[in-house]
Amino acid sequence: MAKKRLKVKEIIVNADWCKGCGICVAFCPTQVFDMSKEKIPVVARLEKCISCDLCELRCPDVAITLVKGED
Repeated sequence: MAKKRLKVKEIIVNADWCKGCGICVAFCPTQVFDMSKEKIPVVARLEKCISCDLCELRCPDVAITLVKGED
């Protein structure tokens, strides 16, 4: 039986840890993030998040946290 993915309720970007590399923006298959003028990713389209975890897994600075829960 396939494991059900929990819905992402919030994406937290720790701006103090983020160096603005853009990996999260590049790897996101549904373009959830935009880059701010300060080169920090911002969650622009949370509703498009498919809970693939690529942003959190690929972030070299461990600056992204996905908060998940059931509908």
